Amino acid sequence: MTFTLSDIPYTQPYAKGNEKSFAEVINDLKAKMKLVFHDNAKIDQLETERGLPPFVLQEIMSVNPLSICIKEEFGGLGAKPHEILQLLSTASYESLPLCLTFGINSALFLQPFAKYGLEEVKAPVFKKFLEEQAMGGLMITEPAFGSDALSMQTAYLKKESTYHLKGTKHWAGLTGWADFWLMTARKQTDSGDLERDIDFFLVDNNAPGQRIVVEEIFKTLGLYSIPYGRNRIDVEVPAAHKLQPHSTGIKMMLDLLHSSRMQFPGMGMGFIKRMLDEAMEHCSRRFVGGRSLLSYDQVQHRLSQLQAWYTVCTAMCVNSSEKLSVLKDMAPHGIEANAVKSVITDFMQEAAQSAMQLIGAKSYKQNHIVGRAIVDSRPFQIFEGSNDILYAQITEGLMKLMKRAKVNNVYQFLKGYKLSDKAADYLKDLMSFNIDMVMSQRKTIFMGKVIGRIISLNQVLDLAQKGYRKDLIVGATKILMEDISKFMAGFSYNNKSTVIEDYQEDSDWFQFV
Repeated sequence: MTFTLSDIPYTQPYAKGNEKSFAEVINDLKAKMKLVFHDNAKIDQLETERGLPPFVLQEIMSVNPLSICIKEEFGGLGAKPHEILQLLSTASYESLPLCLTFGINSALFLQPFAKYGLEEVKAPVFKKFLEEQAMGGLMITEPAFGSDALSMQTAYLKKESTYHLKGTKHWAGLTGWADFWLMTARKQTDSGDLERDIDFFLVDNNAPGQRIVVEEIFKTLGLYSIPYGRNRIDVEVPAAHKLQPHSTGIKMMLDLLHSSRMQFPGMGMGFIKRMLDEAMEHCSRRFVGGRSLLSYDQVQHRLSQLQAWYTVCTAMCVNSSEKLSVLKDMAPHGIEANAVKSVITDFMQEAAQSAMQLIGAKSYKQNHIVGRAIVDSRPFQIFEGSNDILYAQITEGLMKLMKRAKVNNVYQFLKGYKLSDKAADYLKDLMSFNIDMVMSQRKTIFMGKVIGRIISLNQVLDLAQKGYRKDLIVGATKILMEDISKFMAGFSYNNKSTVIEDYQEDSDWFQFV
C-alpha cells in the first residue's frame, strides 16, 4: 500500500518570520506548549495517539522555534550551540517527541545544510523555514543497511544538469511531514557497481520530480507524535543540490553524526529534569507505613541517581556548548561524541525506569508522562548509533590512541588525555593496569562504558571549576564512581559464555518434576 502526504496527520501551518530575541522565542514557546498541551488539550491524551492534531503544530511553530537554529545572515537568531541546546531542553521537559522533532530539523538538516550546501541554494530554503514553517530531515538508513550504513544501496547517476537518485530509505523521522530531506546515496559507475564513498543531496519534496513516495507508515512502539516509515526514492534533483564535502563524503557524514551526538544532552536535559521533578514530587507527598517515602534509604539512592544524571547532563550541555560550532569539523572527535551520546541516552532510559519504580503503578499507563517516557526514551539508545556499537568504538578509538602514544597502562594514558585528565586521579586504583590490545567484543563494550563515564566525570569536574554547586558535584561524582566500579567488575570477569543453539533438548522443566 502506498501512502500520500494527505494520509499523514499534519497540516502545514503558515506564519511569517519574526524578529524576536532568543529569550522571547523561548518564553513564547513555553506559553504555546502550556496552551496546546494543558489548556486546550491534554498532553497525556495527545501523545497516546498517532500524529498530532494540526492546531498543535500550528500553534507551536507559529513562534518560529527553528529560527534559533538558523544563522543571522539568513534571517535566523544565529544558530548558537548553547541556544539550540536550550531550545531542545525547553521542549523535552514537556514533550520528548516535540523535542526530537526540533532536534531532527536542527542537527540533521539545518546545521549540516548550512555547512555543506551551496550558497545559491541556502537562502530560499532557510526562507521557507522562517516564513512558511517548513521542516527538514535526514535519510540514511535502509531496510538491509542500518548499522552498516556505508553499504547503502541507494544509488545516483549524474546527468547533464541533474542527479537521479533511486533506492529505498526507512526509519527517517518526520516521514511524510518534512518538506526537505538530506539524502545519502552512492555513485553508480559505468559498470553498475557503487563507489565506496557517499554523497549527500538536498531533496525538495514539493518540487516537480523530487517527490518521495511513502510506502508504509510504521506503527512505532513509542514517539507516537513523530511519523516513521519506508520511503521509495526515485527522484531527480538539480546539480546545485549536491552537498559539498570538505574532503570525503564519509567524513562529512561523521561530522554530521558527531555534531548531532554532542547535542543529545540538550534533549536529555529537560527530560531528566522532568523525571526528577515527577519523582521528587511523588516521594515528598507519599507515605508508606506511616513514613514519608523520602525517609527510605533505597528511595534516597534512586533520587540521588536522578540528581546525579541531571548534574552530568548539565556538565555535558556546558561542554557541548563550548565545543560545537558550525565552523568546526567534528569528524575527528568520535570518542567524545560517542561517549556523550551513549552515556546520556543510557541515563535517560534509567531515569525513566527509576521514576516509574518510585511512583509505582499509576505511572504504568500510556497517559502518564513517566509511562510514556520509558518507551519514548528507549530508541535514543539505538538510533544514530546503537550504544553497544558506540561503546565498542570508544574502546577501539582509545586503544588506537594508546598505541600511537606507545602507552599500555590505562591510568598513565588517562591522566595525560585531555578528555580524562581531571578524572584520572579519582580512578588510579581501578585503572592502573596494562590493557590487552586484543580483547573480545563484549569486553570492548564494558570498557567503553567505563571510558564513557570517565569522560563524563571529567566534564563534571570541569563544571565544578566554573562554580557549579558543590553538593550536586559530589553526588554526581559518587554515582559515576559507582557505575565505573560496576562496569570494571564486568570487564574483569572472564566470561566466555556462548549461545547453545539446541538448548531445548533435555531442558524442559516438566520432565524433572
